[in-house]
Amino acid sequence: MARQGRGIFAEMFKDFIKSFKPKNFTKGNLIGTDYMGTKYFEVPADPQRGVRRPHRSFEPSVADKFDQNLPAEWEAWLRGRRKDPPTEEEINKNLGIIKLKEKNAAELKLKFPSKASENISQKKGMQSFPSYSEYEHAAGIRLDEKPEK
Repeated sequence: MARQGRGIFAEMFKDFIKSFKPKNFTKGNLIGTDYMGTKYFEVPADPQRGVRRPHRSFEPSVADKFDQNLPAEWEAWLRGRRKDPPTEEEINKNLGIIKLKEKNAAELKLKFPSKASENISQKKGMQSFPSYSEYEHAAGIRLDEKPEK
């Protein structure tokens, strides 16, 4: 019975030759885009090459701006927390919720103008902490009591 190959040395030689061949560095398959114009790609898993999980990446709408905010659905997909990419219906629903919250916040800001910036005191150190009359100011001394001399 003849041998079917030359064994481990033949495999090593084949892998050595393959290492000189140019690799296909593609972005992968375009999976989708978000409402900001960011494109999302996926390179499928290839168990024969030892890649068990798909590689996911994105291309920002503005070149070289990789620190932009991503929608939560797409970020979860990129990080592998969800298996399937978000659907258009899901993205549109969440975008509608975001717009509604922005509109409600603007209405509340007009209805209740903030005076918080006027009330901020410029105290520093221990005086900047709030003080309450029901609590002791120091051990055995309350604020409403005067210390004995």
